[in-house]
Amino acid sequence: MASVSPSETLAQAPRRLPSPGAVLELLKPVTWFAPMWALGCGVVSASVPALANWPRILGAVLLAGPLVCGTSQAANDWFDRHVDAINEPNRPIPSGRIPGRWGLAIAIAWTALSLVVGALLGPPVFVASVVGLVLAWVYSAPPLRLKANGWWGNTAVGLCYEGLPWFTGAAALTVRMPDARIVVLALLYSLGAFGIMVLNDFKAVEGDTQLGVRSLPVQLGVRRAAILACVVMAVPQAGAIALLFASGRPFEAKVVSGLLLAQLLFMPVLVREPKKRAPLYNATGTTCFVAGMMVSAFAMRALLAGEGS
Repeated sequence: MASVSPSETLAQAPRRLPSPGAVLELLKPVTWFAPMWALGCGVVSASVPALANWPRILGAVLLAGPLVCGTSQAANDWFDRHVDAINEPNRPIPSGRIPGRWGLAIAIAWTALSLVVGALLGPPVFVASVVGLVLAWVYSAPPLRLKANGWWGNTAVGLCYEGLPWFTGAAALTVRMPDARIVVLALLYSLGAFGIMVLNDFKAVEGDTQLGVRSLPVQLGVRRAAILACVVMAVPQAGAIALLFASGRPFEAKVVSGLLLAQLLFMPVLVREPKKRAPLYNATGTTCFVAGMMVSAFAMRALLAGEGS
């Protein structure tokens, strides 16, 4: 019988603690960009000096990206571990790189840390953190498991990725409820993000159908879901444009109008072949969408500065 060296025995032994690399993979840093961008819009729109408030900005960035968004990713992987064992066995939990119940423990610990940081940034941010964390858990966890139905799941993701981070960025700097126009813009772009989430569902129509996941392409059919995505992305942006015109910011309103027009030109191509063209539209139309968010944020900054807020 061949002898086994101590080093080989150690390598074959089941892991008891997760490696730092596996934990980072569980938290999925690639998903942090969207909420951090929205948080940046909130910071810009608050019309408060950034350099003098850099500790609060840093805390808000950590809260929106690594903490709340990271919590949602850890919770999602924990509750999807049985499905991932079949479809993505190399994910950290099913592969054993995060052993036992460590995936759940990390999600709980990140939730607690998120609440602490949110509380340090003031009552409005704390409330937003609680809402975001509740949605992060019920999105994946039974019995609600919002992700199983596209209407509820996409609404939750749109709010967590756009509206709440935007609100958090503004509230973290002002240490109070942001201006009502900022809140309206955040909600409008949250609704528009619902359409972006629908675009992400086209790539998994067959798998969702087999697993009983009621994404909107499954419920409505691919073409009707694409039309819905286009409408839900466009109408809130039209609302944002109207708000900017009404607030006396015609230049920024025209810029956002141009960005919306560019999206409208791409939309017929998307509707003709949704599954094939969704990645291209994400690289073009969605880019125009998020650029419009930042233009709107700068408009609010100039508006509030002019009003002396």
